[in-house]
Amino acid sequence: MIRKSTAVWIGSGKEGKGKLTSQSGVLAEAQYSYSSRFEEGIGTNPEELIAAAHAGCFTLKLSFILGENGFTPERLETQCKVTIESGVISNSDLEVKGTVPGITNEVWQECVKKAEENCPVSKALKIEISAKGTLV
Repeated sequence: MIRKSTAVWIGSGKEGKGKLTSQSGVLAEAQYSYSSRFEEGIGTNPEELIAAAHAGCFTLKLSFILGENGFTPERLETQCKVTIESGVISNSDLEVKGTVPGITNEVWQECVKKAEENCPVSKALKIEISAKGTLV
């Protein structure tokens, strides 16, 4: 399986503007710029997209791991914060809240750790990753 996206950039690094389009069409010429990446400008940025990818991947992997352990989550909600410092993406911090009937906190934490270590995006990132799980 191969997935693809396309970036188009016009102009200089600081004054230029870019557009991102994903194969699925979910991103259709979504704007990004220096301002949306390093300031609070309108549009997306690579770190936000990495955070979305990591949150989505981790949450789906966690659902599978819970299923393998005999649990069906009612709801999983993950927030991912990606940090960029001095031009380097340094870490990705995941916080998941889960409503999982019948699970103990010990088993929940084991499942969260397995998802952190084994989701494909976690494996692809060569940065510090942490995951914190809270049962709701």
